[in-house]
Amino acid sequence: MIDRDTTTRGTGRVVKAAVVQAAPVVFDTKATIGKVASLTEQATRDGGQLVVFPEAFVAGYPRGADFGAVIGNRSDEGRDEFLRYWRSAIEVPGPWTEELGTIAARHGTFLVIGVIERDGGTLYCTIVTFDPTGSMLGKHRKLMPTGSERLVWGFGDGSTLDVYDTGIGRLGSVICWENYMPLLRTAMYRKGVEIYCAPTADHRDSWTSTMVHIATEGRCFVLGCNQVTRRSDFPNDYRTSHGDDPDTLLSRGGSCIVDPLGNLLAGPVFDEETILTADLPLDDIIRAKYDFDVVGHYARPDVFSLTVDERPKLPVAFLAEPPQGSPVDDQGE
Repeated sequence: MIDRDTTTRGTGRVVKAAVVQAAPVVFDTKATIGKVASLTEQATRDGGQLVVFPEAFVAGYPRGADFGAVIGNRSDEGRDEFLRYWRSAIEVPGPWTEELGTIAARHGTFLVIGVIERDGGTLYCTIVTFDPTGSMLGKHRKLMPTGSERLVWGFGDGSTLDVYDTGIGRLGSVICWENYMPLLRTAMYRKGVEIYCAPTADHRDSWTSTMVHIATEGRCFVLGCNQVTRRSDFPNDYRTSHGDDPDTLLSRGGSCIVDPLGNLLAGPVFDEETILTADLPLDDIIRAKYDFDVVGHYARPDVFSLTVDERPKLPVAFLAEPPQGSPVDDQGE
């Protein structure tokens, strides 16, 4: 476990945060939830108030899979691969989110974790957030799956761009390359995000620069969180472009924690499982906004404006006629 505490100035709130860089048991939901329980226990031994897990931790990011798709054709083998992925996904809310809530409550921590959510025949890359009582505060569905992710994941809408006002500050999550969408970031800043969670599957060196930029731009704490996975973390019959050598590194991590002035408090760490922790003095957010508040005194609403549509987009809506004799019917409306 890597622990780099900051110096606390004044008497403001200080949040102990942990970022878990680890591998799930890919496609095995029960085993992965068991690993979440163990890792959360480790992350909270020293009083951790917030634990963040990577994108698609339950139950896996299918790196290197093509799901049997080429332009104009999908194979039977690819459909079977999708079925296995669908079976390892979870309903939100559902029995497995109840179990995740129990884990959060057992350790008295806020828990932010990436899951593959199934809703009917569609999968979504989703972040779910729990409070220390085990209640699910809400979920965020990834707005824009990247590249081939669009083969297997649906698109979220503006109804899940939530920032939660909690006892440890205003907590929100943005997933992977959503962090490259400047208008989405602006919406989160306007919602007052203070602890900005960025679960990801991006393991490039440049991702650290993205996390530093967002912290500096939004004047918030940023918690970047990624998996470390090897071929051996996947089933033997998993078809991937990365081959079958069990030691092949499929995701190399790069998790980090950044303060509101862009200073790295922990990480980045590559190529190994670890838990990074840092103290987050929330007063540092206001200190940082003294000379830059992107949606406040540094904004130019006379030149730029942003409209965010937060209405849920339902593919099917049923509109029923009011029953006879209802107040609406009696008024002739």
